[in-house]
Amino acid sequence: MQIISNIALITINETLFVQLFSFLIFLFIINRLMIRPLRDISHEREAHIEKIQIDTVEAGQEVEQLMKQIKKQETKALDTAHEIRVKIEESGKHEADEIVHSAYQEVETLSKENQRQLTALVEEARKSVQKEAETLARNMMEKLLDRRLS
Repeated sequence: MQIISNIALITINETLFVQLFSFLIFLFIINRLMIRPLRDISHEREAHIEKIQIDTVEAGQEVEQLMKQIKKQETKALDTAHEIRVKIEESGKHEADEIVHSAYQEVETLSKENQRQLTALVEEARKSVQKEAETLARNMMEKLLDRRLS
C-alpha cells in the first residue's frame, strides 16, 4: 500500500507564464481602452469646473463693480436733481418777488391815479356846488328882499 500525496495545487509550468502574459496584455488593453480615457475625461471635467468657478467669481466681481458704478451714478443724478430743484425754487421765489413788487407798484400807481381823479372830481364837485350855492343864495336873497341883485 502506497500513499500518494499530491499537496501542491498549483504547478509551475508554461501555462502559468502564458496566463501571466495574457493577464498583462489584458491590463494594458483595459488601461488603453477604458481607464486612461476615463481619467482624461475626469481631468477635463475638473478643469472645466475650475474654469466655470473662476468665471463665476469674475462675473460676481464684475457685477459688484457695476453695482458700485450704478450706485455712484444714481447718487450723482440725485445730487444733480437736488441742485436743479433748488435752483428752480430760487428762480421761482425771485420771479414771485418780482411779480409781487410789480403788482405793488402797479397798485400804487393806480391808487395815485385814482386819488388824483378823485381829487379832481371832488374839486369839480366843490366848484359846481359853490356855483349852485351862490346861485341859490342869490335867489333866496332876491326873494327875501323882493328885488333883484346885480
